[in-house]
Amino acid sequence: MTKSIFITGAGAGIGLETARLFASKGWVVGAADCDQNALQSLQAELGEKVCSTHVVDVTDEKAVADALSAFAECTGGAIDALHNNAGILKVGPFESIDMQDHRAIIEINVIGLMNVLYAAFPYLKASSGAVVVNMSSASAAYGTPDFASYSASKHAVRAMTEALDIEWEDHGIRVCDLMPPFVNTGMVQANAGASGLFDSLGINLAPSEIATEVWKQVSSPQLHRPVSGQFKILWPITRSSPTALTRAVMKKLRRGS
Repeated sequence: MTKSIFITGAGAGIGLETARLFASKGWVVGAADCDQNALQSLQAELGEKVCSTHVVDVTDEKAVADALSAFAECTGGAIDALHNNAGILKVGPFESIDMQDHRAIIEINVIGLMNVLYAAFPYLKASSGAVVVNMSSASAAYGTPDFASYSASKHAVRAMTEALDIEWEDHGIRVCDLMPPFVNTGMVQANAGASGLFDSLGINLAPSEIATEVWKQVSSPQLHRPVSGQFKILWPITRSSPTALTRAVMKKLRRGS
């Protein structure tokens, strides 16, 4: 039986590469994004039988519910995997960023993710062994300077992942996340130079590499999957080190290389 995955933010970057990868594995893809032209290009590339497109703003609760309902009609009422990828980023000192931008980060990265989770639940439950892969971030390990609201949003994603992985276990659904550092997407490039952290840590991951990690999570879920050799080393250290040490490291990284 053909497997299915619903992907938000599928018009570019990580979501686009994830759609391509899963389609290449024989999965049916539900591609959601607010960019209609990008979705049309993706569907033309993958084919209508493989790719169902849904123009939706994840902050619109009704639109999200309608999109998931429409995709579930194509898959017999069940969805095998959900990739909560839609998100935005704005980098800089907290006070230099407009409150409208701070609010949008929380609305899209947190409330939007919750909207999708809520609407997807019955279709995930109808599947056998469904998996949710949320996009958290390395910035969820410790509050990250110049990324204050974004980091806060990814802490929320991490907490939501941990809570639902327990709650939804009763329904046969695994909930996990990915925690990558900087990925070379248009969103990150638009903010490059706004923090010394970009220089310290580099922008070394390609969207296709993250798509591969999504595949790994769906195939063999683990609650938190740190991405990149660098962060795989730092992740356990940040969890066990004294707060003062982690804070000092973050201050040093912010100064840049």
